[in-house]
Amino acid sequence: MSSAVRHPAVAGRFYPGDPKVLLRDVKSYVAAAAEKVSALGCVVPHAGYMYSGHVAGAVYARLKLPRRYVILCPNHTGMGEPLAIMSAGTWRTPLGEAKIDQALAADLMRSYRWLAEDAAAHRGEHALEVQLPFLQALQPEFSFVPIALGTANYEVLASLGEAIATVLEAQKEKTLIIASSDMNHYESDAITRVKDGKAIERLLAMDARGLYDVVVREDISMCGFGPAVAMLSAAGQLGAKSAELVKYATSGDISGDRSAVVGYAGVVVR
Repeated sequence: MSSAVRHPAVAGRFYPGDPKVLLRDVKSYVAAAAEKVSALGCVVPHAGYMYSGHVAGAVYARLKLPRRYVILCPNHTGMGEPLAIMSAGTWRTPLGEAKIDQALAADLMRSYRWLAEDAAAHRGEHALEVQLPFLQALQPEFSFVPIALGTANYEVLASLGEAIATVLEAQKEKTLIIASSDMNHYESDAITRVKDGKAIERLLAMDARGLYDVVVREDISMCGFGPAVAMLSAAGQLGAKSAELVKYATSGDISGDRSAVVGYAGVVVR
């Protein structure tokens, strides 16, 4: 099982398949100088790099990157289990192979028994894969645990976050929780910015329940609100004191088409 390799599903589509071009692009997105901070969690977008790479890069450029990650993503494909973890093996990108942290995955599965070993949920999913080249370029010696969430149940999401926090509290090594999420989808730029503003307000308040409620009430099509709720729940238990909006943009800023856009927010929680 430890030899299992998850092959890239969206290289050459969401991001360059050529390693030299990919590394050049990632470095261009993280080039902005910023005072780096240690964080407990973050929200990072996952669209094609052409559209959201500059927002993702701004987040990663802001962070003192540790060597271990729990990466939570939505399940866009509908495949597999609703709480799908891979506990061993590697994920391949054009920049090489990223190693799953077997010990941390095992601890998480013991702490939260509803996590199910399931590669099918991850096989075609782009939302986690697109984060890895940033980490490979900036912190080559890292390991991670991939978790894809296909549930919208608040109690499940919050309890998963609490279980993650309980595991991380007992660890000596610093671990960053990454929530992979885009914001509102396929409405006008003006409507999207209003809706996203309401969700971002709850993110910056580190209010997991409030984020969940506003997404449901205002019909905000934030695909990774589940990962964000779980991350906020974990960060709260871990003692988070503040949150910062690092960058916000919409696809219209790149395409020029403001009629139907996707929003992208980069948020750091520490």
